[in-house]
Amino acid sequence: MRITTKLTEKTQEAISELYDISEFDISFEQTNPKFEGDLTLVVFPFLKYSKKRPEDTAEEIGNFLTKQVHEIKSFNIVKGFLNIQFSDEYWLNELKDHVNLGIQIPKIGDNNKIVVEYSSPNTNKPLHLGHIRNNVLGYSICQIFDAVGFDVVKNNLVNDRGIHICKSMVAYQKWGNNETPESSGLKGDHLIGKYYVKFDKNYQKEIQELIAKGIDKEEAKEKSSLMIETRNMLQKWEQGDTNTVALWKQMNGWVYEGFDHTYKRLGVSFDKIYYESDTYLLGKEIVQEGLKSEVFFKKEDGSIWIDLTPEGLDEKIVQRSDGTSVYITQDIGTADLKYNEFKMDKFVYVVGNEQDYHFKVLQLILKRLGKSYADGLYHLSYGMVDLPEGKMKSREGTVVDADELMDEVVATAKKQTEELGKTDGMSSQELSDLYEVLGIGAIKYYLLKVDAKKRMMYDPKESIDFQGNTAPFIQYTYTRIASLLRATEQVNFEVPAILNPIEKELVKLISNYPNVILSAANNYNPSEVANAVYEIAKSFNKFYHELSILGEQDHNTRCFRISLSNSVGHTIKHGFNLLGIQVPNRM
Repeated sequence: MRITTKLTEKTQEAISELYDISEFDISFEQTNPKFEGDLTLVVFPFLKYSKKRPEDTAEEIGNFLTKQVHEIKSFNIVKGFLNIQFSDEYWLNELKDHVNLGIQIPKIGDNNKIVVEYSSPNTNKPLHLGHIRNNVLGYSICQIFDAVGFDVVKNNLVNDRGIHICKSMVAYQKWGNNETPESSGLKGDHLIGKYYVKFDKNYQKEIQELIAKGIDKEEAKEKSSLMIETRNMLQKWEQGDTNTVALWKQMNGWVYEGFDHTYKRLGVSFDKIYYESDTYLLGKEIVQEGLKSEVFFKKEDGSIWIDLTPEGLDEKIVQRSDGTSVYITQDIGTADLKYNEFKMDKFVYVVGNEQDYHFKVLQLILKRLGKSYADGLYHLSYGMVDLPEGKMKSREGTVVDADELMDEVVATAKKQTEELGKTDGMSSQELSDLYEVLGIGAIKYYLLKVDAKKRMMYDPKESIDFQGNTAPFIQYTYTRIASLLRATEQVNFEVPAILNPIEKELVKLISNYPNVILSAANNYNPSEVANAVYEIAKSFNKFYHELSILGEQDHNTRCFRISLSNSVGHTIKHGFNLLGIQVPNRM
């Protein structure tokens, strides 16, 4: 709310004049719903200057603000909490501005460049539920950054090389019989994922056979013929062997077609895609430069390390004794590549929290190397997604496949919509589109409404429920508003004689919505937007059920309620756009 800035300035004046304090941090918060008020100031920090009881200090500040800020209607005090209530006129003006000007979001980004890397799949398997959380989180934070004025680059780094990719290639060579996506009827990424699972099953079988012969488990892993073939294939790929590279290109091509289909259905996109096969050697020159400047040091075996013990960590290898890179080396080089290309002010990595240590190390290394962009690195760390059945494992084929999950939830959306009788008068194509919007929206919202940092349980059935904190509930609220607006003529904003408490609560939520977006951007947390939109939808349904809108006899009140409904619809659509979720006009 814009009034917060004015209140902060006047409160600074108040404590300066009342208690002779020149500068002080002042923060207002939303008033506890148990108490009357709109914003609350905690006065306990001022007591050592006022030398008075909390209640008396709050009274003095409240009286000062009431004289200086005409929007204040009244205030009340609960111990050391000064609860301020604004006038109906203020709230009506807030809604009028919303109607006339739309959603006004302060542009704190100042058009600074920000690169967000998300998705980062491996080309040996299809995308799964964990990838969905990564993708929707990355795409949504890009939308939010864009809304607050950043120049955003959506970036994907595809892991298309390495020993795990060669596992699928070896399995395909041995058991594939020239199978293709067309001949198998499988999407390309599913076909390759099948051989990744097949490799692991045969690899584990081979290990057990070697152990049965009296060979130690670790030695058995090394002596496995499948693993030896895989290592040999990786060497051939790195040497540019024609047949190996041709197979690699063919299989990766199938996977990319599959990924593109999934990305399109999920509604995510990228401005720039990097491939590990092009970047895995990057960083080696930087390591040599760091060695000369003594940022790194070489051990007797020729391997190169950095000592991070002064920062409370340990020593970290950046180049093996045989001269090959490790992941951190590649990331150093890729960070430099990005900066040279985009000159970004910030770069955000959307990666699971199992990599927290890795990105802490990466930032420290970049700082030691004197990279000007190091402070702009941010790891948007998110928690794992669990299912009622337990943890997912790609090698064992127990992951929840993204495509199958989307099919399942869309089918559930169809079933529940038909049971609720919400399909009258819609063509088969309209219904098909509706089920897709509801199903995909249900998955995305369920994953985004939870703070990214938290590990979460995903329940497909609960996500598609038309009641509660779900996308279908909010989408249905939007269609209710759309239907209401179709049933009336366009009206001008009018001022009602009295502002009903239910109306006021809804106006407050809409007025505070831009602040929510700013907070979500500052905290890298789309769940704040998701839950704000839910609260608006919930409040509107109370308003819709308890107050007459189109049937209201008083002209001004009727026009006001139609305008308020329209503003709610715009806010819901805007919020869902930031989350990458569509809203239907009918259902």
